[in-house]
Amino acid sequence: MPIGSPLPRWLAPLLGLIALFLIPWTLWLTFSLPSRHVTDHYDLAWVGFDIVLAIAFAATAWATVRREHWLVPFAAVTGTMLVCDAWFDIVTSQSGGEIVEAALEAVFGELPLAVLCAYIVIDVERFQSTFDRFRQPTPAARRAALRAMSADARAEQREARARPDRPA
Repeated sequence: MPIGSPLPRWLAPLLGLIALFLIPWTLWLTFSLPSRHVTDHYDLAWVGFDIVLAIAFAATAWATVRREHWLVPFAAVTGTMLVCDAWFDIVTSQSGGEIVEAALEAVFGELPLAVLCAYIVIDVERFQSTFDRFRQPTPAARRAALRAMSADARAEQREARARPDRPA
C-alpha cells in the first residue's frame, strides 16, 4: 500500500474494538480452560504449522531474490510464525529436557530468525542492499570469468584455423 493512501475510517475503531474485546475473552479463557488437554490431532497441528512455516520461508527467500514488493509482508508473516513456534514449543513441552531443548531452539534458532525478519520489515532497503552485495561477484570471480572467456575465445580461434573448410 502506498504511503499516505487513505484507509477506511471504520478500520481503526474496528481494530480497537477487537483489542478491547480480547481483554475479557482472555480473562474468561484464563479461568475456564483446563491446564491439561489431550487432543487427537496434536501431530497434525504441528506438521501443518511447520509446512506453512516452510512455505513462508520459501516465499520470503523468493521475494528477496526477485526483489519483489511482497518481501515485507512475507518477512512479517515468517517472523510472526517463528515467534509463535518458539512460544508454543516452550509452553507445550514436558518438564526437564524437553523444555531445555525447546528453549535452546528458541534462543538460538527461531528468535534470531524472527529478529532477522523484523529487520527486513523495518529496513527493507538496507537488507536488500546487503543481500545484493552478497549476490554480486567479487573482483577475483570477475577476473576468473574474464580469463575463462578469453581462454575459450582463443581455443575457438585455434579450432577455426585448424579447419580451413570453415570461415573464421
